[in-house]
Amino acid sequence: MKKLLFVFNPLSGTGQIKPRLLEIIDTFVKAGYDVVAYPTQKQKDAYEKIVKDGRGYDAIVCAGGDGTLDETVSGMMTAGLHTPLGYIPTGSTNDFATSLQIPKNIIKAAQIAVLGKPFLCDVGQMNDETFVYVAAFGVFTNVSYQTSQGLKNILGHAAYILEGAKQITNIPSYHVIVEANGKRYEENLIYGMVSNSKSVGGMKNLTGKNVELDDGLFEVTLIRKPKNPIELNAILSCMAAKEADSDHVYSIKADKVTFQFEDAIPWTVDGEYGGEYKNVTINNINQRIPIRIK
Repeated sequence: MKKLLFVFNPLSGTGQIKPRLLEIIDTFVKAGYDVVAYPTQKQKDAYEKIVKDGRGYDAIVCAGGDGTLDETVSGMMTAGLHTPLGYIPTGSTNDFATSLQIPKNIIKAAQIAVLGKPFLCDVGQMNDETFVYVAAFGVFTNVSYQTSQGLKNILGHAAYILEGAKQITNIPSYHVIVEANGKRYEENLIYGMVSNSKSVGGMKNLTGKNVELDDGLFEVTLIRKPKNPIELNAILSCMAAKEADSDHVYSIKADKVTFQFEDAIPWTVDGEYGGEYKNVTINNINQRIPIRIK
């Protein structure tokens, strides 16, 4: 039989995966796999498991939220693996699964994870770190990792909205030099995002139009600092309407983008805290990971 490594986060979302584990593993076995199942025990555990034990498998499947997927892909990149990857989304938002049209139904997702066709997906590299679908700084970017797991379990995506609403009255800005496509932008920004996804924070189309996950290009979204409450309302209206272009919000496509800040500022990477940086270089690694889709 072929060998499959199944790495899952038992606490992701509402812990909904626990009562379905037998069905999931049965699905894998019926597809012809000898399964090794590993429940993660701590943060970065999926990454460490893939780096240590990921070689020698015919397939890898991870189950959890965007953070678990990030750890799995980062582990595969570190280990130099090109193994077909299946993904069962069990988090609160599951942005990347939405972009790949992977269903929320656990068993249907499990079937796709072993029977679907491999889709060669772009991966991002931010300085020396890997990310799957988004790296961002500024307002609201800390919402996903500052919202408690208990609140996420109870309220789901609404928990993110409540946490984000607390930041509306105190929005910091950053003087940034951005370079992409041979052009230089110098702005005071409240938000910057480099993404390879059709959905971020549960909001579709905010990343721009005609998003392709395998074209070697990122969608770069920048939001200028509002000068008054009227401009702030215009920005919020733009985001609520899921529009990526306005007088204050604009988007460009690029395979490489650099950011220079006056001081080190915190970044969020795939929904998790990604460290603080003064200088950031982000590159697109085209068609790097084969993820199974319908």
